[in-house]
Amino acid sequence: MEIKPTPTRDGFGEELAALGKTNPNIVVTSGDLEDATRAEYFKKEFPERFFNLGITEQDVVGTAAGLSTMGYVAFATSFAVFLTNRAYDMIRMDVCYNNLNVKVVCSHGGVTVGEDGASAQCLEDFAIMRVLPNMRVICPCDYIEAKKATRAITKTFGPFYMRTSRAPLPILTKEADHFVIGRANVMRNGKDATVIACGVMVSEALSAAEKLKHEGIDLKVVNMHTIKPIDVPMIVSSAKETGAVVTAEEHQTAGGLGSAVAEVLGQHFPCPMEMVGVKDSFGESGSPAQLLAHYGLKDINIADAVRKVITRKKG
Repeated sequence: MEIKPTPTRDGFGEELAALGKTNPNIVVTSGDLEDATRAEYFKKEFPERFFNLGITEQDVVGTAAGLSTMGYVAFATSFAVFLTNRAYDMIRMDVCYNNLNVKVVCSHGGVTVGEDGASAQCLEDFAIMRVLPNMRVICPCDYIEAKKATRAITKTFGPFYMRTSRAPLPILTKEADHFVIGRANVMRNGKDATVIACGVMVSEALSAAEKLKHEGIDLKVVNMHTIKPIDVPMIVSSAKETGAVVTAEEHQTAGGLGSAVAEVLGQHFPCPMEMVGVKDSFGESGSPAQLLAHYGLKDINIADAVRKVITRKKG
């Protein structure tokens, strides 16, 4: 049965509740936003293992860190902008410095948060999370992949940051598809250029590939669901195959997926590269579709970047 577009936060919430039935060591802390993050699904099933700490993001992370020292798999949940910014010191010192088994899972990342506006649209979370030692960073592209990512980070010891979406995203993957932390998935093969994308931008990249096909441009699309540890072999092999790379992310171009890919290419295989993302700007209020278009995060923008990078390759 075909699944309609669904927020990745739903995949996280459903899978966490399912995992709670077989893993009694899972606990969840929340910053009074469990309805929005979908941690409420776990709360309804296991209220004794759920802790709503109110609008105290530092305590949300600190309590999760403390619980993890007692052998629990601790999930700390809230909006991305609140946990990664207000509780950054606790994530850095309590969780990452001590390499604790805490999973920071946040909804409402990127401009597709929509009408909530700039104060709730986190556009810098990849950057500030991936720079932390021991932290791993995940951004699933759809509901199915979010469920797989939730299973994977639950089974893997140590700190994780995972961003989930508020907006419904198209279903691009299947249950049979492999999901391995740190291993990107090829969504479409091509020879003229590579687009490396994450989250909502994977569907936009695939749409761009269809548009460019009519121009005789054969585009490879890679779903880089793990931003840290980045899949170095996939980036290098794709660059060698196509000779040009475009990154696409619902995040600042500084410090995020684009920067991570550029670091790899700079060290291993320099080639023409373009970045599609937010250009040093805060978000604003509007519908997800309006904001993706306003900030140049649509398939047409990816297609423009591909044409440009191919021209640079030929030059």
